[in-house]
Amino acid sequence: MSGTSTVTPVRSTLLSARLRSVGRSRTDPARWERPAFLGLLVATGVLYLVGLGVNGWANSFYSAAIQAGSQSWEAFFYGSSDAANAITVDKPPAFLWVIGVSVRLFGLNSWSILVPQALMGVASVAILYRIVRRRFTAGAALVAGAALAVTPVATLMFRYNNPDALLTLLVVGAIALTLRGVESGRMRWVVWAGVLVGLGFLTKQLQAFLVLPPLVGVYLYASPRPVLRRVGHLLAAAVAVVVSAGWWVAIVELVPASSRPYIGGSQTNSFLELTFGYNGLGRVTGDEDGSVVPGGGTTGAGSWGSTGLTRLFGSEFATQITWLLPTALVLLVVAVVAVGVRKRTDPRLATVLVLGASLLTTGLVFSFMGGIFHPYYTVALAPYIAGLVGIGAGVLWQRRPVLAWRITAAVTVAVTGAWSFRLLDETASWQPWIRWVVLASAAVGSVLVLLPPRRRSIGAATVAAVLVAALLGPTASSVQTASVAHSGAIPSAGPAVARGTGGGGATPGGTAPGGGTAPGGGTAPGSTPPGASTGGATRAAPTGGAANLLGGSTEVSSELVAVLSADAGDATWLAATVGSNSAASYQLATGDPVMAIGGYNGTDPAPTLAQFRSEVAAGAIHWFIAGSSSGSGSTTNSDSTTADQITAWVAANFTSTTVDGVTLYDLTAAS
Repeated sequence: MSGTSTVTPVRSTLLSARLRSVGRSRTDPARWERPAFLGLLVATGVLYLVGLGVNGWANSFYSAAIQAGSQSWEAFFYGSSDAANAITVDKPPAFLWVIGVSVRLFGLNSWSILVPQALMGVASVAILYRIVRRRFTAGAALVAGAALAVTPVATLMFRYNNPDALLTLLVVGAIALTLRGVESGRMRWVVWAGVLVGLGFLTKQLQAFLVLPPLVGVYLYASPRPVLRRVGHLLAAAVAVVVSAGWWVAIVELVPASSRPYIGGSQTNSFLELTFGYNGLGRVTGDEDGSVVPGGGTTGAGSWGSTGLTRLFGSEFATQITWLLPTALVLLVVAVVAVGVRKRTDPRLATVLVLGASLLTTGLVFSFMGGIFHPYYTVALAPYIAGLVGIGAGVLWQRRPVLAWRITAAVTVAVTGAWSFRLLDETASWQPWIRWVVLASAAVGSVLVLLPPRRRSIGAATVAAVLVAALLGPTASSVQTASVAHSGAIPSAGPAVARGTGGGGATPGGTAPGGGTAPGGGTAPGSTPPGASTGGATRAAPTGGAANLLGGSTEVSSELVAVLSADAGDATWLAATVGSNSAASYQLATGDPVMAIGGYNGTDPAPTLAQFRSEVAAGAIHWFIAGSSSGSGSTTNSDSTTADQITAWVAANFTSTTVDGVTLYDLTAAS
């Protein structure tokens, strides 16, 4: 009896000590940890880089701006759509600067445009790994990194030239720096985090600020410094945000409008108006002045889908991002309970809180915003979901000696597998065996995780079954995403899904086909190459001029290029046409500046009819390419019809000619 009474307290003490150390990283990493981490980065690089050239120019709207920046430093600085600096893209240019440096070094081709994006993806995975690894186990960090790498919308965006790749990297970096500040209490870390958030603003404006409430709240709560010192640190960080974002804004606003390109996406040639209107509050309310497809407000169904708590789980968005979203929400609660809230300054708690608060804040904004909202925006949620899944899985694994935690783990595995099966069922005709493997793995994993942790072989089998149940679905979707061509303004990840109205509704425009041959390989605007697919979800077919403006690239034949390029050096702009996507296709095909009348949507009042007539009189524009009108915008500005006025004036005063089905007007000929 005495022997039993001695052993039992010892076991109890060891178990208690083990549970208290849940999630804490070890000072001396295991021998396998570094190779596993490097393997994760290599595998991520392979997924993001192999076959990258299949996307060609990807989003030709931004590729044309990158081309312009490689020809003109002024266009590089402002983010102009053309080297003659008629108008900018409808975003600030930080992401164009990064890609532009690559193009300046390696020439204009699809690889020099897209490789920087892929490397941003690898870097994001590496930083998320380090965020989790600093306070949790290597296994938790590996799961977090892998979950981010194989999220389908992340695979799409890190192989594409939209601003979301750089924004994701900057936000993950800001979280890492803020957590370092929480650990050390030193101001420099939160100041550098503020710098990254400011650069995020110069990448995608106010979306970068969605992470600010979680960062500020967690630092105020968890920093070991006195309250007044914490507030002072945050004020310094706020100054860093303003300075790192504001220097470029100040230059743009102070330079006379006549000495710089028009600010695309604005109705008053103002970057501040673009920030708080079309790209700001308008995205939330649905009142985006200048949008060709107005939103439906914050309730009910509009042009960008129904809003509400279930929006992200609807058919339009679910297969992009939500594979592990239910799991992350469950594991957020698990992690908070496991880590505990008694010690305010516990860096582990701060890590869980900042990832959880960021997920909830960004997810709720996305769920209820009534304005322009494309599925690929949801890549912003991927690091938060992946981090919480890794941390939650790690603490559950550490606590598996306790039955209550094993039951929690079993339920979590079952939920994960069931939801993955549901998403795979959306594409029942694509690789149908995958969903049954996922379902079987979830069932096996749920049973195995209930067993007491006695044999190492059982533990290995449990880990394998759970990983298959959780990651096989998104991994397969990501591989499919990487294997087909994507182009146009609104790309979508994964195999085609039969869309219902669901929570997401149908998004106008859809993924436009690519094709042709881009310098250095890949595809350029034109017909879809043999065997290629635009991939992604099926969408509502575009109708009318407005939708065509959103539809992506335009096929440009060699015959048309030859006609347009004749005597190209005699004019500032080789041609002018309505809408930036159409202009981009001609500009990339010819290599010469093409004026995008009305900017991206064709609804910007730039240039005015008087300005256009003046440029024509000066011989600055050679051709006018007829195409889509500005469509029906949501703007109340009467000048939004400028594109229609210019089109009508050209048709009334110049003689048309048709080349390979495209109507041209020679503006250098006598009226």
